[in-house]
This record gives sequence, structure tokens and C-alpha cells, in this order.
Amino acid sequence: MLATGDYVNQVIQSDRFNSITESSLKNVPLFPKETALPKCIVMDFAIAINEQNELVPALIELQGFPSLFAYEILQDECIRKTYAIPAGYSPYLNGYTKEKYVAHLETILKGNTLIDTKKNLDTNNRNISNSSNDTIKNSIKHTVLLEILPHQQKTRIDFYLTEKYFNISTVCITEIFTEGAHLYYQRYGKKIKIDRIYNRIVLDELKHQTKEIQEKGALLQNNLEIEWVTHPHHFFRISKYLLPFLKHTYIPRTQFVDQLTETPSALEKYILKPLFSFAGQGVIIDISPSDIENIKDPSAWILQEKVNYANCIETPTGPAKAELRLFYFWDEAKQQYTATMNLARLSKGKMIGVNYNKTATWVGGSLAYFEKF
Repeated sequence: MLATGDYVNQVIQSDRFNSITESSLKNVPLFPKETALPKCIVMDFAIAINEQNELVPALIELQGFPSLFAYEILQDECIRKTYAIPAGYSPYLNGYTKEKYVAHLETILKGNTLIDTKKNLDTNNRNISNSSNDTIKNSIKHTVLLEILPHQQKTRIDFYLTEKYFNISTVCITEIFTEGAHLYYQRYGKKIKIDRIYNRIVLDELKHQTKEIQEKGALLQNNLEIEWVTHPHHFFRISKYLLPFLKHTYIPRTQFVDQLTETPSALEKYILKPLFSFAGQGVIIDISPSDIENIKDPSAWILQEKVNYANCIETPTGPAKAELRLFYFWDEAKQQYTATMNLARLSKGKMIGVNYNKTATWVGGSLAYFEKF
């Protein structure tokens, strides 16, 4: 997985990356101040089984968008309190520890390196402006976690833990307003300027909201004095859209539907996916020729080789399949992405995810422990 991830990151950091992904933005709202690269990337690997009956990774999806970065810190602590994890095993990768992971993530979220991480983890005072350390206080750009109706989201536990560990307020998109080139929200009767956005808004979800919420989202398309983690364009550039350009042993062959010269005869070996949906929405697993023929915009779909998931996790109600999501953070000193942490997802359905496992047991979100090396 790490070797495959390194290959993907080389493509993302290559000179051709912007040109090959520019068309991913053709039908989406455009936002100013796109940075060259995102500060974080995640990659989803299936635990698959090959023709030689060997366990192998298969890159299913990737995204230039945050994941449950804060929640996994707590999940590791809870698992260790409940289960006997062998010595020498960790969910952190490449020599990372909880402390190193938190410190690195803090610099990504706030854009500085002068934060007292231990104090943030231990304190019960969530108001960073009350800090007696003026050097730390003055170095901080005011960062908020921005989301659509955050307290209704399935991932809200991660938002609350981001607040706890990093002193970052969760702000609903309905709360924002502009004055000139600056963005604000109000809390406790006080107007607060936003300098940096930890972006958790999925634009595909935004377009299904009320007119009022969509108008709030449109404010972000103005040329505001803000920084992004990560920029909205990265959600599209680093996504399923990139898969057809990746050629590797552990990456299933993927094609844009509009570039097919003919429909494959063995469609049972493929899966049909809309490019920019999330949480498995719109995916067609058992394809018929009419499914391809009836697509209104073939350029917005991919045909991907079907992966043979391994029934590799024994549970009391039968075997489960698994995917591992690796968290990559940008290392400013090394000028490269580094895998730092993971999450795991177990499934007994045709796909990974809640919608395919509603009646199953011993499935859902988990964590993988790797032997340290």
C-alpha cells in the first residue's frame, strides 16, 4: 500500500498533474486562491485476493479532502483501553506517534508551527484568545471547520474532536457573512473574522440544499482574504477522476466512459461509478449494456475493473471484507506526502458503507494496527 501510495503521490506532484485534471473542474463552481497541492490526501485500498490466492491491495478511490483525522486519535485510545493490542503495533505509520501526528495535523489546520500541542490536548479551556502566551496567540490565523449543517452530519463526532484537540470552532455555512474582502461569523454576540477554512463541505451535497444555503456557499466564490485546507478544487482533481491516469499493479484499470471505443463484453468484471458522488451514491455494481447506453453525460462516469475483495476478517456472524484508508499529510520539510495514520472499514455487503450493510453485524468503522518497522 505504501509503495502504491508513493507512486500516486509522484503523479500528483508531477508537472502534468494540473493539465490532466483541469477538465475535472469544467462543470463545477470555481473558487479563487487554489493552492498548487492540498495539505492532505486520503487513499482507500481494498484488501483483495488475486488469481494466485494472495492477499493484495487495490486502490479503490482517493480524495484531496479531509477524513476522520481527529476521531481516529480517540478511537485508538478507546481500543487500547478495551482490547489487548500487542506491543510493537500501532495505527500510526512511518514512525508517527500520537504526539507527532497531532503536532503535524495542527500545523496543517492552522498554518503555523508555534502551537503548544500538549496544552491544547490537556486544557479544558477552548478559548485560545485567553492564552497567556502572546507569542502563540499572535501567531495563530483564526481557523474554522466549515460544514453544511454540521450537527446533522454523520461525521459530527470528528468535528467535535477537532474542536477539542485543536481549539477550532465548527461553523455552519449558514453562519458566514462577508464585509468587503473578509469573511466572518458571529458567536455570543461577537463578530469573528475567518482567516483559514478547514473545508469539510462536499459541493455535491451543497447543490441539493435550500436556495438560502446555496447563496451562502456562493459567498466563498468571491475573492476573499482566506486560506483553504483543502481547496474545493482539490476535491475534484484528486478523486476518482485521477484513476484513469494511474497505471500500477495495485490500481484496477479504470476508463472514462466517454472514451470507451466499445462496451466490454464481460461487464460482470467491471463496476460503473459517477465521478463526483460520495458515500457510494450512484454506483452500479451489476452492469448491463443499457446502463452504459443510458448515461446522459458519459464524461462524468468511469468504468473500473471489479476488485475481488477477500473475506479476510472472521466474525461471529461470518467473514467480512475490508478497506483501509491511509491518511497522507504534506511534509513541508521533505516536500512530499507522508502516510501518517489510517482507518478501516468492514463490510458484508456488495460495497463498503452504511447503505450496503444496514442489516449486517460486525461491520462498520474500525482501525488497523501495523507492526512497527
